[in-house]
Amino acid sequence: MTNYLITIIGPTAIGKTALSIKLAQYFNCDIISCDSRQFYKKMAIGTAVPSNEELAAAPHHFIQNKSIFENYSVGDFETEALQLLDTLFEKNNIQIMVGGSGLYVDAILKGFDEFPDIDASIRETINKKYDELGIAFLQEKLKALDVEYFQKLETENPQTLQNPQRMKRFVEVCIGTGNPYSSFIGKRKNNRNFKPILIGLQADREIMYNRINQRVDIMLQQGLLEEVKDLFSYKHLNALQTVGYRELFDYFDGKNSLDFAVEEIKKNTRRFAKRQLTWFKRTENAVWFDYQTHFKEIIQTIERSIK
Repeated sequence: MTNYLITIIGPTAIGKTALSIKLAQYFNCDIISCDSRQFYKKMAIGTAVPSNEELAAAPHHFIQNKSIFENYSVGDFETEALQLLDTLFEKNNIQIMVGGSGLYVDAILKGFDEFPDIDASIRETINKKYDELGIAFLQEKLKALDVEYFQKLETENPQTLQNPQRMKRFVEVCIGTGNPYSSFIGKRKNNRNFKPILIGLQADREIMYNRINQRVDIMLQQGLLEEVKDLFSYKHLNALQTVGYRELFDYFDGKNSLDFAVEEIKKNTRRFAKRQLTWFKRTENAVWFDYQTHFKEIIQTIERSIK
């Protein structure tokens, strides 16, 4: 019997959670979340964790299951989620995955290439240089050590060049192995025991942006300010380096007004949604639906794929 992983993708605030629950109820299966911030406890409001009613409507996994103090990588998630899927497929050959973190979706559907272990001293040196010189140091290093990969990012995924964690990783691999980062890509075959069925949700940009703005307002009504205030002393943690928290940390630091912080959250979330769409639109074999499409029409598409 073939296993199927129905994977719901799309930008933030588009309705992925609601659709996943309807599909899980229809197919009598579980939901795996691959939202890289919903893993963490104490961050329920700012990461739009499903409500208690939604969580009760279908079995969910990887929702607030990690401490903000844990260093939890996409590789850790890949390992744990694949192990869980093996168990879930024994009960039902159809399961659901949902989330807006493209890298984490790719980890489950395709897997990653294998890289050698890097000496911790190299990582420490790179961290110190980054603290002194900023992102420009990492960009210049990568360009010098792997110009092919640098140019690929510049063309296809420029936001990654501004991501310190990922840039540090690229540079440390180049320095630690003496080989370009790109030389390790595409060497490993990652076999999966399921067939993915990809469902994308989208909306006109103006509608998408309005939904984001409304969601931020709702988060504030639900107590986002209090949630962030409680986490202020932990603002340095990696789990909290995310939209909705950074801007309010600056507010509590006295760097700007609350109104300015709220507008920054909305602006940065809109930018994030745009990047999500760019990433997901490159996903092969995804079937895209307008966010208002009735779920029964989406079920018909899924059932045609299964048959």
